[in-house]
Amino acid sequence: MNKRSRKVVWGTLILLLMLACSSLTVFAAEDAAEYVPDMYASFWALVPPVVAIVLALITKEVYSSLFIGILMGGIFYSNFTFEKTITHVFQDGIIGVLSDSYNVGILAFLVILGVMVCLMNKAGGSAAFGRWATEYIKSRVGAQLATIVLGVLIFIDDYFNCLTVGSVMRPVTDKHNVSRAKLSYLIDATAAPVCIIAPISSWAAAVTGFVEGEDGLSIFIRAIPYNFYALLTIVMMLGLVFMKVDYGPMRLHEKNAAKGDLYTTPDRPYANAEPESGEDSKGKVIDLVFPILLLIVCCVIGMIYTGGFFSGEDFVTAFSQSDASVGLVLGSFFAFAITIIFYVARRVMKFGECMSCIPDGFKAMVPAILILTLAWSLKAMTDSLGAAAYVEAMMKSSAKGFVTLLPAIIFLVGCFLAFATGTSWGTFGILIPIVVAVFAGSNENMMIISISACMAGAVCGDHCSPISDTTIMASAGAQCNHVNHVTTQLPYAVTVAAVSFVTYIVAGFVQSAWIALPVGIVLMLLVLFVIRVINIDKA
Repeated sequence: MNKRSRKVVWGTLILLLMLACSSLTVFAAEDAAEYVPDMYASFWALVPPVVAIVLALITKEVYSSLFIGILMGGIFYSNFTFEKTITHVFQDGIIGVLSDSYNVGILAFLVILGVMVCLMNKAGGSAAFGRWATEYIKSRVGAQLATIVLGVLIFIDDYFNCLTVGSVMRPVTDKHNVSRAKLSYLIDATAAPVCIIAPISSWAAAVTGFVEGEDGLSIFIRAIPYNFYALLTIVMMLGLVFMKVDYGPMRLHEKNAAKGDLYTTPDRPYANAEPESGEDSKGKVIDLVFPILLLIVCCVIGMIYTGGFFSGEDFVTAFSQSDASVGLVLGSFFAFAITIIFYVARRVMKFGECMSCIPDGFKAMVPAILILTLAWSLKAMTDSLGAAAYVEAMMKSSAKGFVTLLPAIIFLVGCFLAFATGTSWGTFGILIPIVVAVFAGSNENMMIISISACMAGAVCGDHCSPISDTTIMASAGAQCNHVNHVTTQLPYAVTVAAVSFVTYIVAGFVQSAWIALPVGIVLMLLVLFVIRVINIDKA
């Protein structure tokens, strides 16, 4: 190459470099949007949430553990650069999730329910219900059964379930020395596991939306008998109560509760939210029952309103396309306003006293709000690292080779993904379209079983995860230390998960719920019986 040619080449390279620089300057926003980290869609995308979960379980300190996970996600996203880490953590993470309208709606709903609980406590409704329940619920078994029944009846939404069941049953379980850890487990186990088998619920609406090209509601209903984790969780709860068996950390909590210590650990969360005695108040049982029924009715109306029910849609369609965040806020606000009018009209409370409950109710929910915000931010970090794309690619590459074992494999993948990310709905969105693509038009029965396995695994992982919003709200509803709730619930959830995994292996071969489900129920009861015998021997 002569000197002239080299000059042309260098000139061309310099010109191209100048054009590239100018493009970077002019189209900075577009380039920022197209930025892809080196660790995108790799195993490393799942490391930050796993680290946060492990730290929370080891240190028993959830706030710093979640923030360390968020910070690690920011570092991975920025390829270890300081400025991009900080901007991603705060701008795209914490500020981003708090500016999301759906998240803000959930936080507003949480605050209003906190205020409602404070109102019912101050009016004496909770104390009156506790006194009334004492006349009819005579034992710890009865208190736990009443909690389970109420949890099953409130199947509309898991957020609503957690906080409502907690506020209603807490005085009753406290009276019968049921530990706060056990109460939070019963609340959590009747939230997502019940909502995922209820055709009219916000969860059913979410699942049907992910089944493209098929009759989503019909598939959801046909999948219910195969949702082994949800069904076996109910069997597990009833078995624990009737057989009077507890194991793992929960056993210590229940032993201490029988002696009067409901918490076991020194931490007494939500101390400012403890109900007043209400012994000399004018409160009656109606002062708790009426606001709760009002909440249920108003929240259902709010949800179907957002789904277009009053614009001509039928009830099921309106519910399936409702916006849970907006609907729950609208419903809870109107329930709150009517409750104040009800209390003032009955002269149970003055208007000024009702207003003083607003800051108290807000303060009671601050721990849950903080944990939720950090959990959402951690999920944002995981999403930006392409965790969904990594799992989707992994599933698609292996789905064809394990047909009979696929339900069990999907269940495990769903468990891990929901546990690591703290979201069931995100897990549905990743796995259900893959299942439909693999089985649609070839083996419809196996598609139903696999979709059920996906839903069951997602609920199981959500149930176990300390960064799950449902788990956080169950702690808030029971007014239990969050890490205590997670550590005491984990052995129970893992036991049900192990039995469910075996049941899905059976279902993959027999492809019949009439055979697989009874096998799972028998296995579940047998495991509980063995644990009970072991506990008796140890005692």
